[in-house]
Amino acid sequence: MKRILMAAVTASFVLSANAADLKKGQELVAKGACIACHGENLNNPVVAEYPKLAGQPADYLYHALKAYKVTNNPNIGRNNAIMAGQVAQFSNQDLKDMAAYISSLPGTMVMKK
Repeated sequence: MKRILMAAVTASFVLSANAADLKKGQELVAKGACIACHGENLNNPVVAEYPKLAGQPADYLYHALKAYKVTNNPNIGRNNAIMAGQVAQFSNQDLKDMAAYISSLPGTMVMKK
């Protein structure tokens, strides 16, 4: 029982250390001027080729944003000069906060079942 309690306490510290901050994410999205391309509420892109971001899963958004930071390995990175420049200013925790905020927005994408 003591081991289970210790494991639970340790896990809660780890999870809280990596928890996303929606308010900070909102501020970072504003700082990055994401709406300039992805549109109002990040759900109305200014060009059809740009993705709708609102409501996408947070883990997907985080990994996609992080992949734009990997410019020297096309096997794991994403090749887009504009996005690479955008994400360069943010830490990985910033990207997690941004992803959590964007995921919390209502989106219009529909998943087929």
